[in-house]
Amino acid sequence: MSTVFSGGELINIAIGIERRGITFYDIMAKSTDSEMARAVFEELVEMEREHLKTFQDMLEQVDEHPATEVPAQEYPEYLQALMDNAVFTDDMITSEMATQADSDVKALELGISAEKDSLLFYYYMRDNMPRRSIPVIDRIITEEKLHLQQLSEIKKKLATS
Repeated sequence: MSTVFSGGELINIAIGIERRGITFYDIMAKSTDSEMARAVFEELVEMEREHLKTFQDMLEQVDEHPATEVPAQEYPEYLQALMDNAVFTDDMITSEMATQADSDVKALELGISAEKDSLLFYYYMRDNMPRRSIPVIDRIITEEKLHLQQLSEIKKKLATS
């Protein structure tokens, strides 16, 4: 017997990722001494807010047809593993990560790691959502790739200056 993993559950995880991303990048924007890094972090905050709104809109429209089937005895552990390994898993951890970054380069490395993790999750999500959701998720994946590129470029600039 299987239990279903719904599209709504995936979207709720994505909403949590985006909320914590906003917190992380906002703290980083407020704590950096680099104008260049601040501008990137502030832009990322706005983009994450747009993603959050997109996922909230998707949640209102999602049907609760199953996206993935998992054996019933594995379902709670499976959902918990996805949530535990999602980007920015906890508000307090997110805040601590941001405040403990002892340099702009370290903060950018944390952001790069988070963006990579979010891309992995969104690719998983894309493969397990209804076809009509794919263009929206593809757009978010493209934007997350842009975040990764922006963070990498700014890290290179700060590391060489």
